[in-house]
Amino acid sequence: MARGAQVGRRQRGEARHEGFLDYAGRRYLKWASAVSLVAILIYLLVDVSPRHNGGSWYGYLLGTVGAGLIVWLSLLGIRKRAMTPGRWSLKAWTSAHVYLGLALIVIGTLHTGFQLGWNVHTLAYGLMMLVIASGIFGIIAYARLPEAMSLNRAETTQAQMLDTLRALDRQLHDTAQPLGPAHAAVVRQSLENCDVAGNLYARLTAKQPRCGNRAALLELRELVRQSPADKETLGQILFLLERKEATLSQARRHIRYKTLLEIWLYVHVPATLALIAALIAHIVSVFFYW
Repeated sequence: MARGAQVGRRQRGEARHEGFLDYAGRRYLKWASAVSLVAILIYLLVDVSPRHNGGSWYGYLLGTVGAGLIVWLSLLGIRKRAMTPGRWSLKAWTSAHVYLGLALIVIGTLHTGFQLGWNVHTLAYGLMMLVIASGIFGIIAYARLPEAMSLNRAETTQAQMLDTLRALDRQLHDTAQPLGPAHAAVVRQSLENCDVAGNLYARLTAKQPRCGNRAALLELRELVRQSPADKETLGQILFLLERKEATLSQARRHIRYKTLLEIWLYVHVPATLALIAALIAHIVSVFFYW
């Protein structure tokens, strides 16, 4: 019985998905923590005259390590094109990318000796921190948003959501044919002034205050209460508008989650390229002008 329980636990463990953050028992977190701890201890215990700075022997050592890490970390995009198993798998590389990238906060900061100013050296440091910050946002997004996206979709694809909206628009158009001009104009708001995605703000917030469908829904609810004429037709249209509103909310949440999953890359990748350029300028200025 004990053996059966052990086998069951092993099977559950094998079935459990291991993400890149947990790869190999968080091996690279331990490596990054060890590197950071050693860097801090040396910084505290070794006396550099007159004070720690990027031009001291320790500053050069940390700068070399940091520059090497930055170049290596930037190769992840190229590495994604090759799929290999084991120690050098993409999952292992990504795990190392995350944790060693976080170690750069310690390495880069100690390299500066806390001496910052308005120069190319501080620019490189600032870009490095921007790249790391955008990466942290990406990690949080990929850890939390896929589950929320799955729950929101409820086994419905984005294409199916859009197909449902188009079908509802056709039903609204056909159902509104017997209505008078005033009532038809209310329905027309939903058909002609209703954007699913919208601008970047609308995508990120899933809110569209000027949505034509919402305006039509509010006006029609008031018309149903006030006017007995066309009450049956208006009731059918009201039902369709409510269905459309629910589908719009679902689609906009889906687009919001997708945008949050993608938008950090529009900061992370360009900032990485800018960082490499600033790093080259930093190194050249150090060796040729100092």
